[in-house]
Amino acid sequence: MPLLATTPVDKMSGPYARRWWALLVLCLSLLIVVMANTSLIVAAPVMTADLGLSSSDLQWVIDGYTVPYAALMLVLGAIGDKYSRRGALVTGLVIFAGGSVMGSLVHETGLVIAARAVMGVGAAVVMPATLSLLVAVFPKGERARAITAWTATSGLAIAVGPLVAGWLLEDHAWGSTFLVNVPVAVVAVIGALLLVPPSKASGMGRIDYVGGLLSIVSVGSLVYATIEGPHFGWGAGPVVAAVVAAAGLVAFVVWELRHPHPMLNVRRFLLRPFSGSMLAVLFFFFGTYGAIYYATQFLQFVLGYGALETGVRLLPLAGAVFVGAAVTGRLTPKLGVKAMVGSGMAIGTVGVFLLVLIEKDSTYADFLAPMLLLGLAIGLSVSPATDTIMGSFPENELGVGGGANDTALELGGSLGIAVLGSLLGTAYRDELAGLVGDRLPAAALDTAQDSVGGGLAVAERLATSPDAGPRQAQALADAVHQAFAHGVSTTSLVGGIIMAAGTLIVLAVLPGRRTRTQRNDEENATEVRDAEYSDSVN
Repeated sequence: MPLLATTPVDKMSGPYARRWWALLVLCLSLLIVVMANTSLIVAAPVMTADLGLSSSDLQWVIDGYTVPYAALMLVLGAIGDKYSRRGALVTGLVIFAGGSVMGSLVHETGLVIAARAVMGVGAAVVMPATLSLLVAVFPKGERARAITAWTATSGLAIAVGPLVAGWLLEDHAWGSTFLVNVPVAVVAVIGALLLVPPSKASGMGRIDYVGGLLSIVSVGSLVYATIEGPHFGWGAGPVVAAVVAAAGLVAFVVWELRHPHPMLNVRRFLLRPFSGSMLAVLFFFFGTYGAIYYATQFLQFVLGYGALETGVRLLPLAGAVFVGAAVTGRLTPKLGVKAMVGSGMAIGTVGVFLLVLIEKDSTYADFLAPMLLLGLAIGLSVSPATDTIMGSFPENELGVGGGANDTALELGGSLGIAVLGSLLGTAYRDELAGLVGDRLPAAALDTAQDSVGGGLAVAERLATSPDAGPRQAQALADAVHQAFAHGVSTTSLVGGIIMAAGTLIVLAVLPGRRTRTQRNDEENATEVRDAEYSDSVN
């Protein structure tokens, strides 16, 4: 075996010998892409203070990464299939590293958002490439184990991102949380060239760029409307974006149904295992990302933990992910996908509902059980759902399959943070106005209502004001804590109800266990249906 991996996967006589080393490279690439989102959670307060970010600015620093990331994955996955999956992985890592360098050097809000957008483009190349390469490299008998490791890495990144960012922020500026990505990306690029074999789709026709453009418009507009509308009001921009998203989706479906080689064969959604698994990923990350987003803020702003302390306290979540991944690896072959995905979603729903009990005087112990349940749920349900999604695509569409899975994941997470974050903000503002609205000047109240960080900043100013003093400052800080705890409790109730509804929908859609003969019959029928459709169009 040469030092540089040069033999294409489809030219090998047997399984790739260094496939587990290749998996390590793929998981490392996935790790930094997910960490780019989770590390910002603990860096946000420092960035807000240093750059003077408004609530809108901060939201777009976060979501400048999310919009291109979610919108481009399907198209870039197809391009990777067509030309080179390993090439796509390396290219994405280089773009991601370039955006990280830019983010570490700039000190203007617009440029930070631009850097995050560049990183989002890189991530949109990397994510589907990791899954498509994984499926291409591993034989079917080992694929579920490899996808379980991939899923566990994603869960690990949720906790490791804040931990690494917190450690860096102890002695360095917030730019270091961007720069840390660069050496990891360099190692991943070298590892990809040495350990990941070349791979691309065989017999793939021309790329459906019109369908790809429609998918970008649809998903990008939907994510934009979801972010902008709930947080900043349904003005002209979000309404137009929502209309464009709906029209783009209809046009995408119509185009894909008529195209001989569609970007995404939408008939695949008629297959219950595929559509049920896609819904599971979307609903699950809606609740999980939203809950982690506001629970982390509570740890920082109400309990007063620093960035590093917050990261350390998220580690049990990562440990629970690994436990869940180990359990699902053993039980899924025995119990089936529906049982594991349904169980994971139910456990995650309970975790979100437990956050309804949060009060102003709650401690870290009150968050430990919800975090453990959410981590266990990730480990149990995401791997079998992802395995089912990827198994629904032929070899020449693995990048598209990875893009579909990752779009559902990122779209669910974006919706969770935007919708639940908006509910949290509304509940917090209303409760704070009821507690101190008649005791603060209008300008100070507006600042305090903008965010929990803004409320505590106003309290700090009151402590040194000759017209107020420490007692008034403490009273405001207590009111801010109480209002935010009320917001967490109210939002968790809504989030739990949505998760519970999603669990019931997924259980209704996913089929029960099937015999091997039934699975083969379904797969053969799908292949015949696709072939007949292609022939009729041609």
